[in-house]
Amino acid sequence: MDPLADALAISGVKGALSTRVEAGGRWAVALDDFPGTALHAVTAGSAWLTVPGREPVELVAGDVVLLPAGTPHGLTDDPTDTGGAGRGRCEHVVARGRGTGEVISLGTQPATTRIVTIHYDCDPAALTQILTLLPGLVHVRAEAGTPGLADAVRMLARELAHPQLATSAVLKSLVDIVLVQMLRAWLEVNPPECFGTWLGALYDPVIGKALRHLHENPAIPWTTSTLAEAISVSRATLARRFPAATGYTPAAYLANWRMDLAAVQLRDSHGSLETIAEAVGYGSVPAFTRAFTRAHGRTPGRYRSEARSRGGTAFRLETPAPSSLTISQRPRARSGRR
Repeated sequence: MDPLADALAISGVKGALSTRVEAGGRWAVALDDFPGTALHAVTAGSAWLTVPGREPVELVAGDVVLLPAGTPHGLTDDPTDTGGAGRGRCEHVVARGRGTGEVISLGTQPATTRIVTIHYDCDPAALTQILTLLPGLVHVRAEAGTPGLADAVRMLARELAHPQLATSAVLKSLVDIVLVQMLRAWLEVNPPECFGTWLGALYDPVIGKALRHLHENPAIPWTTSTLAEAISVSRATLARRFPAATGYTPAAYLANWRMDLAAVQLRDSHGSLETIAEAVGYGSVPAFTRAFTRAHGRTPGRYRSEARSRGGTAFRLETPAPSSLTISQRPRARSGRR
């Protein structure tokens, strides 16, 4: 049983290739109201990430950074230039390359910096979330990364640079692989930053084991005592550490997980309410209906009919809403400037 794979699937995390930046000389690009969680992978050269209220972050080849949905941010060659993105001579363009990786050339060519941007979104109705609970900025540096992440980014860059048969299918898989490899790398190299997040709980030797039991057997009427016994710790230990790691008591976490599983079955299967209720640990349809209605704000029957009217799933990312980029191209630096 793999709780991370479970949660990614249940929360409907989907990735799509977005804009590719190829820049040289003096350049800047501002990304305002970027839809979904934004991931930037620097495949060549270097850049600075700017986020209002934070110190600029230098990114070099091999670095990968992840930002929460809706975070205004920018990429530039020089964060100290006050005439950067959003000022000076700017041009507004629509990021038409979403899903195809269209290149936006900035500054002077040939390009010395190349950045691949991927955006991820999830089903907002899911009670179990991963991306929305991450810190404000997740940065995995090249020297601190893992071979898996480095390999995935290199494969992505190579596929974009040299398209072949079924490149679109390869890219579709790679954008998901990059996210998983980044999360793995972050957990491995920055455990203190992970504490208090759902991902960090997986690496806790006690809570990780408890989560695997809940995910593997959600229909069991778990209590804090029986779960503690199953993982060979005291009830007091589990009662203290589980909320600290996940933000929920074991019972509350299990209730949310059951409702997410039920929602998926209602959307994607033709199972009866009796079958679904039993599968997620409810002995009667009325009890299941009351719990589901509290969690999702509508009865199971209404939830299913609404999902069917949307084409069978509650959430898709194949047709993302357009976003805008603000591009600033400044004159090439005088001799002697970086």
